[in-house]
Amino acid sequence: MKLKRTFLLWFFILAGIVLGAMLAAVCKNVSFLSWLSYYQSIGFNADAPFVLDLSVIKLSFGFSMGISVAQIFTIAAAIFLYNKTNLR
Repeated sequence: MKLKRTFLLWFFILAGIVLGAMLAAVCKNVSFLSWLSYYQSIGFNADAPFVLDLSVIKLSFGFSMGISVAQIFTIAAAIFLYNKTNLR
């Protein structure tokens, strides 16, 4: 049963991320809601990744993650809804 709760939590969080991204895209051009689409990106720049050249093998590492205000709200709502579920 604990595995079901874990999967349900991840489902709610991923749904919050996707819905938040969609909400941010919709609100981007609405003047009084444009603040919901403000986002910040963190991580290694994907355009200039970290490169490890060992002469025999060359490895490139890159990671970037961006989160918007709308995603923060929808993730918080998703966690709140998850806590309200009665799956035990």
